[in-house]
Amino acid sequence: MMETPNERRLAGQFCDAILQVEDVQFPIHRIILCDCGPFFQALFQHQVTTEKVFHITHVSPDIMQIIIDFAYTDSLAVTKDNVQELIVTADMFNITSIIEACSKFICEHLCPQNCICIWQFTDIYPFSDLRRKAFHYIMRHFEGVVNCEEYLQLSLQELTEILGKDEVNVRNERTLFDVILRWITHIPKEREQHMAVLLSKVRLGRTSIEYIENNVMTNELVKFNPECLEIVNRSFKILWSFTTHIHKPFKSCLRDTPARPRLPDSIIMVSGGKNFSTVSCGIEMYDPLVDRWIISRDKLKDPRAHHGTVFLDGYVYFVGGSDLLEILNSVVRLDLRTHTWQEVMYMHYRRSRVSVTKLNGFIYAFGGTDGYIWLNTAERYCPKSNQWTLIAPMILGRRSASCAALDGKVCYIYVCGGLIRHYSTKTAECYDPETDQWTMIGRMNISRRQHRVVAYKNQIFAVGGIRGVHPLQSIETYEPQTDTWILLCPMMISRRNFCLEVIDDKFYVVGGSNVRKRSYHAEVYDPETDIWSSISDSKTSYDGMSSCVVSGIPNMVDFAFPRDSLPLFEKSEKLSHHFNTK
Repeated sequence: MMETPNERRLAGQFCDAILQVEDVQFPIHRIILCDCGPFFQALFQHQVTTEKVFHITHVSPDIMQIIIDFAYTDSLAVTKDNVQELIVTADMFNITSIIEACSKFICEHLCPQNCICIWQFTDIYPFSDLRRKAFHYIMRHFEGVVNCEEYLQLSLQELTEILGKDEVNVRNERTLFDVILRWITHIPKEREQHMAVLLSKVRLGRTSIEYIENNVMTNELVKFNPECLEIVNRSFKILWSFTTHIHKPFKSCLRDTPARPRLPDSIIMVSGGKNFSTVSCGIEMYDPLVDRWIISRDKLKDPRAHHGTVFLDGYVYFVGGSDLLEILNSVVRLDLRTHTWQEVMYMHYRRSRVSVTKLNGFIYAFGGTDGYIWLNTAERYCPKSNQWTLIAPMILGRRSASCAALDGKVCYIYVCGGLIRHYSTKTAECYDPETDQWTMIGRMNISRRQHRVVAYKNQIFAVGGIRGVHPLQSIETYEPQTDTWILLCPMMISRRNFCLEVIDDKFYVVGGSNVRKRSYHAEVYDPETDIWSSISDSKTSYDGMSSCVVSGIPNMVDFAFPRDSLPLFEKSEKLSHHFNTK
């Protein structure tokens, strides 16, 4: 059997050079190391051909061994203990593949305790992709990051850079005032002088007059600092403009700090739908922080209605549906980072009016119709293998049902209602992915089809739909522990074939129809108060649209409402519903 180059190296055969690292010698073949990167090409090229020993400095023998093994075997042993030294050495040797592998490893292990250290590390060693991902992690998980010791070691410049970004993900601007005080009190004598600079980064115009009076103005570092008082005074003018509507609106009220909204961590994406003889390719997004709808520059690759939509790992998947001409088993996905479309493996069955959800990194499709029968079949998609696999069929064949996954200590998927034979049903069933088995659960209070189901705080909520020929306003919730459904406060209007999503403990409903006409009206439900209220109407509305929540993407600015396009002043009471959320 022909020996591999690595076997020859280990046997010491035909080696034409030795790498000397400290007191360790590594016999190697020059041609193999030259393929590894330009550093070794230059090293061997500029040395006299008779020289056999090459001294390598600023590298440990252990790391050199890993790099040599990689050059011969193309395998890399990256661990938490060696990754930092390995990526620095790979940078020195200009070995791109090792740098990429180390960056990927580090990104997979980002956490609140290490993300700042990694971000600062990339300031010394400019690994652009790693720096971008570390900074995005800090932005998205900021409220957890500031509770770690690394946060207290940030420089003034680093902290002001972070606080000034629209991307900082905080539930309320008041959090940032507390964050600043914690950073200052860590080294008060050195940091108290920076209070005004840091306070200018807090968007106090998005808090309240009462908060500023009771919490900000009473702080010793603020009330005796003229620069801080000027910042507070500007915020007061903005808040008075919003609350009284009497004074002349303060210039740049929403576009600029201190009232400029930050970017949302999550938005709602609504796609497709049908209008009589037309099926839409349109995509519309809802930005909950400014209560605005945006028509996306991205359009569906093919028109779809009554399809399913899932956001997973930076992609939005569009599953099945129909284009009026045929029922589809095709699946496409939109790469949100590059705005490009990709076709993925098609389903085993053509499915319109399908129920779709995600759980533990998989996408599930249940029931629907193939144009002839109501399907009870179910299948699961694995993005890593790009394969759909048939799983146990549902107990009942359903179309126009809806499903949701409860992801906790025990993970189940619930499929509720729908059309069975020719009648709406109250029945619901539960799927256990561990055992691949279905179980019937307690019946809903009201039979529903063309409704929507969501999971929230270990409960299942069924909303709207149609019973017989009557569109529904009703909403009910299922408690798995008691196997019972309880009716809650109904929606403001009845609707079917609409979109329903949950963001920040609020239920958002948009689109659909009440049989006679399509609905542009959108509304939001607060499960804590059991109250529905209006939000801005959508720009488009079709029957059979599909939606999903897009969250945590690094280029959210591409999908959120442009902050520079916000009005100078907004008198709409609808905005006040969202005004103090961040």
